[in-house]
Amino acid sequence: MAKLNLLQAINQALITAMTDDEKVVVFGEDVGYFGGVFRATSNLQEKFGKARCFNTPLTEQGIIGFANGLAAQGSVPVAEIQFGDYIFPAFDQIVNETAKFRYRSGGQFTCGTLTIRTPYGGGISGGLYHSQSPEAFFSHVPGLKVVVPRDPYQAKGLLLSAIRDDNPVLFMEPKRLYRASVCEVPEEEYTIPLGKADIVQEGNDITLLAWGAQVETIKKAADMALEDGVSCEIIDLRSILPWDAQTVAESVMKTGRLLINHEAPVTSGFGSEIAARIQEQCFLYLEAPITRVCGLDTPFPLAHEKEYMPDEFKTYEAIKRVLNY
Repeated sequence: MAKLNLLQAINQALITAMTDDEKVVVFGEDVGYFGGVFRATSNLQEKFGKARCFNTPLTEQGIIGFANGLAAQGSVPVAEIQFGDYIFPAFDQIVNETAKFRYRSGGQFTCGTLTIRTPYGGGISGGLYHSQSPEAFFSHVPGLKVVVPRDPYQAKGLLLSAIRDDNPVLFMEPKRLYRASVCEVPEEEYTIPLGKADIVQEGNDITLLAWGAQVETIKKAADMALEDGVSCEIIDLRSILPWDAQTVAESVMKTGRLLINHEAPVTSGFGSEIAARIQEQCFLYLEAPITRVCGLDTPFPLAHEKEYMPDEFKTYEAIKRVLNY
């Protein structure tokens, strides 16, 4: 075991994957000698050469189009989009090509070996073009998997699973945790199954659900609620697509209450899908309406970032409202 931050765990996973399989190639804007804008790909080019870790032109549509072609011809590409906000120029390639290539060709071709890495979310004073959380856009697309780790241990195991999965995976990394989140990570190889939620803490009074950096937020809120005698069950969804509705439903049937926290704006955020599905499955068990604590329906503000964020204080107040319903 070694203490690693999130960036180091991702880098270690990439080294493991590239060592195990010579078909794995890493590319994107500045990922080569520079090691990426956050240094997630540091030393990969030095270890594996310019043919397996290289820079691309500044064209996200081109990066994913190129990655689709590589994947369809047998390579295992790991393409980096430098910021989640910049994934939108590649939206057509991801939605209409990456996700549908296997279906449209009747299984003759597939982009299933493609993994797309991108940092997402706020908390670094990045303003409106470097802070967005676009996971909900891609949750509407059959043929993709969408995965979000909460800490270094999860990041390494989930990224190795994503690279080896036979479906294209969008792997979204919470950038505000890149250096802030540190934990023990096994040096040896391990994987964590995709599509399976993780019960971080068991409780009886209310279920708190989040993913990525917001798991830390709901943990803090749960600690505050515990001082009031409230027992919170904490679930990290981990995979947005497919998502583990069974684990969430079983928890809600036990606690009778559900609070969903995500950083993206509340309207049409992925919390809406969760609330609808759980209401269908758990209606007779609910003691209060399902509650969402999310970002605001505004562009991501620079000066008012703290006011925008669905932090532990907003979450704690929502827990009290749900318990007192």
